[in-house]
Amino acid sequence: MARTRLLVLASTFPAEAGDGTPEFVSDLAGEVAKEFDTALVVPSVPGSKATEERNGFRVRRFRYFPRRWEDLAEGAIIENLRERKSRWLQVVPFVISEALAARRAVRNGNPAAIHAHWIIPQGVVARLVAPGTPLLITTLGGDLYALNAAPLRALKRWVLRGASYVTVMNEEMAEQVRALGMPADRVEVVPMGADLDTVRPRVERDDDALSIVFVGRMVEKKGLTHLLRAVRMLEPGTWRLRVIGDGPLRAELEAEAGPGVEFLGKQGRETLREEYAKADVAVFPSVPSSSGDQDGLPVALLEAMGAGCAIIASDLPGISEAVIPGETGALVEPGSPEAIVAALKELAADPELRARLGSSAAERAQSVYSKAAIGRRYTDILHRIIASQE
Repeated sequence: MARTRLLVLASTFPAEAGDGTPEFVSDLAGEVAKEFDTALVVPSVPGSKATEERNGFRVRRFRYFPRRWEDLAEGAIIENLRERKSRWLQVVPFVISEALAARRAVRNGNPAAIHAHWIIPQGVVARLVAPGTPLLITTLGGDLYALNAAPLRALKRWVLRGASYVTVMNEEMAEQVRALGMPADRVEVVPMGADLDTVRPRVERDDDALSIVFVGRMVEKKGLTHLLRAVRMLEPGTWRLRVIGDGPLRAELEAEAGPGVEFLGKQGRETLREEYAKADVAVFPSVPSSSGDQDGLPVALLEAMGAGCAIIASDLPGISEAVIPGETGALVEPGSPEAIVAALKELAADPELRARLGSSAAERAQSVYSKAAIGRRYTDILHRIIASQE
């Protein structure tokens, strides 16, 4: 018996598995592909193949600009635009090319539903090319928090009017979606799942220095500058910080960092798992950016929890729904190096507390945020929106 067809539209997708690009779309597609005949339409990025099979689903990439300058979708689109204004020249060709590729996929595949990651631009494209197809929209934060000029808010309202269901990363985002006109009974908090299948066992070390890890893109909302200021307040030689990630602010942040900080660049999952296993504490010092953008719930945070790291994270919506103070980690005031220092000192002085927080974090991540658990929730939503149209 033929399986029900699903089309997934996204803009963040790794050129190949393990290249360091966030894999939350790939992880979720692999889970829903267990029940749906799943095809993805995603943009071309350097080093990617035009078509491929991956984890039970098909991937087709669309070209949108001359290859030499085609880099809008390499990383985070909003931050790429902020970094280099000339990239705005790629925006209109990107949307047109995605719409043409999505229309071709709809005509050839006749999907029973479309899952669009982000309201803008994927939700816009889905509404244009398949207005009668059940549409699930997942917004991860950037389009909802940052794109708030009047014309863009009107565009988001138009997209949401045509959506069957919307998932968001936290309750604050759910309130914003409802404020844009989406009925409350069609909005649900369902974050992205974390790949916790091959977590490495904790590594015992001989030295007493506190091992700290930061994982995230080098952009304003990740708040790394506040962590760098915090560790400078600690006694030299009592800590070390390993920074994993890349992005437009890397050179500036490396210049700001002092002794004890090592920048490893963008790393794949295997290296990330090894780093989590060696770390005592994972710090996620997220802040609202000047554009209004902020983290919904970073998948890297969930992976660090799953690896058994004690967590220090900013007290922001979504993050505060995952990190329970005194149980799975510590929440600190966003943008406060002093608050980060206090939390680091407390954890440095109490190995038993670190172990207890890390163990509880791993249990919570496995039960609530694993890609299998989240995949089941998305699969159920897709079945429901398809059934409602029959």
